[in-house]
Amino acid sequence: MSRQDPVPGTGVWRAGDAPASAPGVPSGFARLDVLLPGGGWPCGALTEILVPCPGIGELRLLLPALARLSRSRRWIAFIAPPHVLYAPALAAAQVDLSRVMLVHPRAAADGLWAVEQSLRAGTCAAVVAWPAVTDTRALRRLQLAAEAGGSWGVLFRHGQAAAAAAAAGSPAALRLRLVPAAGGVDVSILKRRGGWPVGPVSLDLEPDHAVAMPASAGFRA
Repeated sequence: MSRQDPVPGTGVWRAGDAPASAPGVPSGFARLDVLLPGGGWPCGALTEILVPCPGIGELRLLLPALARLSRSRRWIAFIAPPHVLYAPALAAAQVDLSRVMLVHPRAAADGLWAVEQSLRAGTCAAVVAWPAVTDTRALRRLQLAAEAGGSWGVLFRHGQAAAAAAAAGSPAALRLRLVPAAGGVDVSILKRRGGWPVGPVSLDLEPDHAVAMPASAGFRA
């Protein structure tokens, strides 16, 4: 099997197998883009982001790319966010609120189904999700769905789930681990197509309004 062949029977590329030339969505952080295959977030692929706890700046890391993708007239889907998203902060980051879709599944199984369908449909430029339960088989399905729909899938894992995930393999095309740092986050790339793990790299995040707020704040346009 050549270095550019998919893993037999899975349709999933291993970390060092896929060509790194496919263009990505610029993250808005030059120090990160230079480390990402294609110079940005991978389209048509799944990205896992492991965080110790919600609210350390993980959404602000995505905002420049989400703003760009929202201008493509496809949807930006947020599925099962742990906090209410704060619309003024999204708008201030130039995310088109008319293209934002919120999904609140009733059960964990419904959440995974919603993520897979949103990725596969081809109508979402990005699907950002906080799945309650994931395993290798589920992640493989989501990776294949992202490929089929040409969508950028982002899964946040936090707490014990993130710690367990960091020690396990994953079919996701890109895996990052975030650690809070003064003024931003330290980002370690655990897996990337066409390259070895690297990092951490320190990124400064804009100190604007929080993107996620307590439930009482609501989603206001």
